Amino acid sequence: MSDDVFMATPSEMPAAAPLSLLGMTGYQEGAVVSRTLLKRAGGTLTLFAFDAGQGLSEHTAPFDALVHILEGEAEITIAGITLKVPAGESVLMPANQPHAIHAPTRFKMLLTMIRSDRTTA
Repeated sequence: MSDDVFMATPSEMPAAAPLSLLGMTGYQEGAVVSRTLLKRAGGTLTLFAFDAGQGLSEHTAPFDALVHILEGEAEITIAGITLKVPAGESVLMPANQPHAIHAPTRFKMLLTMIRSDRTTA
């Protein structure tokens, strides 16, 4: 195995090193901040920081996405059902289902997009 397998691009998180995800992105007033931590053919890891009152409007994605709330609390709506998700909890947003995210207060989340050939009914 070559050494470059463990190398990250400058914008990605380093391999084989402990990190504090909470410290990898900060809040900005009136904004949603995102940072891609890892991007591969099989999926991506993206860190988000939402200021209070901000959100992502309803949309669909062709891939399953796992949201893990790191700090604060999020309101996640999937196919018309709204969930309150506190820090430490995760939610799977199924592929091809409409979903939206709202920040009643500031929160940070890690989004894991999982690309696959699997289709949903």
